[in-house]
Amino acid sequence: MTDLVIRKIGWEFDASVAFKWQPANPDFGLFCNAFTFIAVPFERYIVSAVRMAADRFAEDPVVAAEADAFLKQEAQHAAAHRKHMLALIERYPDLEQCYTDACAAYDDLLAREPVEFHLAYIANLEATFTPLFKVLLDNRDSLFGGGDVRVASLMLWHFVEEIEHRSSGLILCRHVAPSPWYRLRHVKATFNHVHGVADAIAERFDRIVPFGDRGASTRELLSGAFLTGELKSRLGRAKQAAPTIFGPVPTRELLAMMWRLALSQTPYHDPADQPLPAWADTWMRAYERGEDMTTFFGSPAER
Repeated sequence: MTDLVIRKIGWEFDASVAFKWQPANPDFGLFCNAFTFIAVPFERYIVSAVRMAADRFAEDPVVAAEADAFLKQEAQHAAAHRKHMLALIERYPDLEQCYTDACAAYDDLLAREPVEFHLAYIANLEATFTPLFKVLLDNRDSLFGGGDVRVASLMLWHFVEEIEHRSSGLILCRHVAPSPWYRLRHVKATFNHVHGVADAIAERFDRIVPFGDRGASTRELLSGAFLTGELKSRLGRAKQAAPTIFGPVPTRELLAMMWRLALSQTPYHDPADQPLPAWADTWMRAYERGEDMTTFFGSPAER
């Protein structure tokens, strides 16, 4: 049976949360704000897709248990990020349209494609999270240090739990579409859709939030070339530096992440085999001890 833990943490956010909550690394802070607005509709989509396949998961008690735990963790993520999202909307009310439009994009996808596609979409995207979030967790001090500990702690909790359930999406996808090539056939459609949702959110961010509160172009930051642009900048081949979330990350780690991201979209890839961030265990042990995880990052217990 699944060993996923459903953690109910009392996240609280209000208007005191600044949009530029990470002045020490505003590009990364902007990425996390956009991540919140992407996460809530995406987690909502996951819950809907998993429920659509509930009868098929019921055929296997092990898969059914995995689906139930996965759904509950993702529902917790959506509820927590919704609180952060509403705090940002309180500052800029027109940002609510980001959420409305992203939900509409996912609702349209749900109506248009079969359940097998949705589970392949989830598995494709979730497969990228372990290499990406490992780098963010391994470099947490340089990325999150100096920022609002409430937002930092929220993000780190989410990244840790994505590492924990790294194989769930693939397990569910394989149950309804056993061929490893089915998932691969939908890689392009998956990331085209994700890019469309992210770009619409970024466009509205840039239109509504003053540049002084952003510090960068959100559309440039979330563009499909943000990884290659970072490498070109380091190699001196970029004409001008583009916004990047990976500035403090060592080049060796960045290259390893890019290689693992490429491997994540191959037919026989299994996230269970990926190297994991040691700090994820530190976080989980602190949760088990009863630490306050809402402000855990930067606390004496975390250090």
